[in-house]
Amino acid sequence: MEPMSVIQAAVLGIVEGITEYLPISSTGHLIIVSDLLGLGDSAAERSAVDTFNIAVQGGAILAVLGLYFPRVLQMVRGLLGKDNAGLRIAINIIAAFLPAAVLGVLFNDWIEDKLFNTPAVLTALALGGVFMIVLDMTKFKEDETDEGPDLADMSVVQAVFIGLLQCVAMWPGTSRSMMTIAGGVLVGLKPKRAAEFSFLLGLPTLGGACVYSLYKNITESSDAGVPNMFELLGWAPIVVGTLVATIAAALAVRWLVSFLTKHGLAVFGYYRLALAALLGGLIFAGVVHLDPPADSNEPPHTEITE
Repeated sequence: MEPMSVIQAAVLGIVEGITEYLPISSTGHLIIVSDLLGLGDSAAERSAVDTFNIAVQGGAILAVLGLYFPRVLQMVRGLLGKDNAGLRIAINIIAAFLPAAVLGVLFNDWIEDKLFNTPAVLTALALGGVFMIVLDMTKFKEDETDEGPDLADMSVVQAVFIGLLQCVAMWPGTSRSMMTIAGGVLVGLKPKRAAEFSFLLGLPTLGGACVYSLYKNITESSDAGVPNMFELLGWAPIVVGTLVATIAAALAVRWLVSFLTKHGLAVFGYYRLALAALLGGLIFAGVVHLDPPADSNEPPHTEITE
């Protein structure tokens, strides 16, 4: 395979940036787009593309850092003992992050072996759609005339609950943002605040996924004596993909906050059901594939889902 073109990387960056923070599963979209672009004809190439799809999440991280810099600065001040509210928010983010940090490392290989398959991904997409429609009918119909509690007013127990729901998103096709936004709403946050907590929680979660995925790709490639992601795809596509993902994610985040407040989650639920049907049709028609080619002496793909 020739190194990934800059245009292909830009397309994947747009898809990742838009879908990472929307509750519609970036995994499902990246599976479709990667295959339609003809990327990943061998096991090593698919591993590199899968890792690229994780690494480009760095753009989503940069977008949140830029949009929510005052909140991030408040947490930093809190950790330095200069802002009590910032300290409480930081503690809540850490508490919510820890379940995924522990379980993600322990069960990542098992998840790859048991859940990264057609029935599991399609089931996650469809069940997530139904879940959001039901949640919208029950929780999003409540009064939205006030801002509700601030992130600093959350308890550590509530934060851990959201963190446990985030672990469900390790099931490919579920959507990290869906579970964390839903968790925020279930513990009493208004949609705007629930989305903000989800975005902030994504900083350590996505950052950890990026670092772990890159480390695993490089070490497994070295052990197998095959090129790693950077050698296969080239540096230019990776940089371009990340920059494009940053811009796309920033636009998606700004839009999502406004949309959730006015319209709720139901539309995303119906979209997920349609995506599950589309992805299922493409897989069974042989247009899209979840599993990499079974090449010998090449590393398995690396996937930490959102």
